[in-house]
This record gives sequence, structure tokens and C-alpha cells, in this order.
Amino acid sequence: MKFSRRNFVAAAVLVISGTPAAYAQGTLLERGRDFFRGLDYRPRRRVKLTTADIADGLREALRVGSDRVVRTLGAEDGFNGHADVHIPLPDSLAKVQSTLDRFGVSGVADELELRLNRAAESAVTSAKRLFEDTIRDMTLREARAILDGPEDSATRYFRANMAAPLTADMKPIVERELAAVGAIRAYVQMMNQYRSFPFVSDAKADLTGHVLERTVDAVFLYLAREEAAIRKDPVKRTTRLLRRVFGGG
Repeated sequence: MKFSRRNFVAAAVLVISGTPAAYAQGTLLERGRDFFRGLDYRPRRRVKLTTADIADGLREALRVGSDRVVRTLGAEDGFNGHADVHIPLPDSLAKVQSTLDRFGVSGVADELELRLNRAAESAVTSAKRLFEDTIRDMTLREARAILDGPEDSATRYFRANMAAPLTADMKPIVERELAAVGAIRAYVQMMNQYRSFPFVSDAKADLTGHVLERTVDAVFLYLAREEAAIRKDPVKRTTRLLRRVFGGG
């Protein structure tokens, strides 16, 4: 069985305290020797990792983590059901929302808010390809720096290398999804309802820019959490390579 320093001390106490005073010294030593003979208290041999091993392990960690992020946020209610990434109406529509609420017809605003979150959930799956491309292009030096860096160093790397292309790639997708999930239609209905009331001020919003910014921020927020979990929690190391590089198997 495995043996630690704490176990060693505890076992020694048990052997000594359980020995009658009449036992001769030789008998006591023999009993202790027999007890410890079956214990394996040799330190566990650490596996020596090459730079290539480290890079492969880190790429695996990033692949696993980014896949989880895309699956989580891309599921139904991935945005809408999570307060930390839920997308509210743009600030520029706050007056519209409060006016509709005052007149008891805020349902159209609520419907638009739901549609904004549905668009983000549909669009986030497009991030998967960019993650894969960025992971593939990572150099050995970058991998080593990320592994030795703080718990969000991979997320910082992704932000530096992905934020601009991710935003550019997702913009037309967000525009398309806003129309596909009925957000544009809901926006028009809400604004028509709002303008039907007298003496209201003008209001408008860039729905695409609003959803796009919130979606990209959510991707990196969840990625940072996945990265920290893989570094700290053995349960999150779901492949042999992850356990070899980060420990736990």
C-alpha cells in the first residue's frame, strides 16, 4: 500500500504503544520491521516531460476547454439562462423598456431580449473553428510560457490572437442569426409599440454590435474558468495526456 510521512509516524506510534513493557528490545524491533516491510513508502517517480509533450498537453487542454465553452454557451439557454452572460437590451433602449413597462406592455421588450440571447447561442458555435486554428498554430515556446504562466495565461493568449478575427468572423453570423431567430422582427414590433405613445423621445440601437460584443466577452470569460479548472481540478483532466502533463494520473 502507498505510504506517506504522516502514515509512517502514525504506524510507528501504533507499534510502540501496542507493545507490552515486558517485551525485549529485539522483539520490539522485529515487530516494527515486520510491520513496515510490507509498506511502499518510496516517493512516486515523476515522469519527465519533453517540450513537445508539454505543448501537446497544453493543446489538448485548450481543445477540451474550448469545446466545453462552445457546447455550454451554444446550448439552448446557454446565454439566456446564465446571469453572468445573459444579454440584456442595449442601454440605448432603457427608455423604451421603461416606457413600455409603465404602460403595461413590456412583453415585446422581453421578447426582444430573449431573441438577442438566442442569436448569441446560435452564433457562438462559429468560434470552434477559430479555436482549432489558433491551437494548431501555437509554437512550442508559446506553449511553455502558457503552462508556466498564471491560471488565465492561455485565455490571454487566445484574446491576443483571436479577439479581432473572432469578432470579424462572427459579425455576419450574428446579423444572420438576429434575423433567423426573430430578433429583428421583435425589435420592429417593440419600436412601433413605443412610438405609438405620445411625446416619447427617439431611440435606436445597434443590435448586432451589442450582441457581438457580449458574445465574444462571454466566450473568453468561460474559457478562463475552464482553463483554471483544468489546472486545479483533476476531475477536469478527462484525457490521459491532460493527466500526464497537469498531474492526476
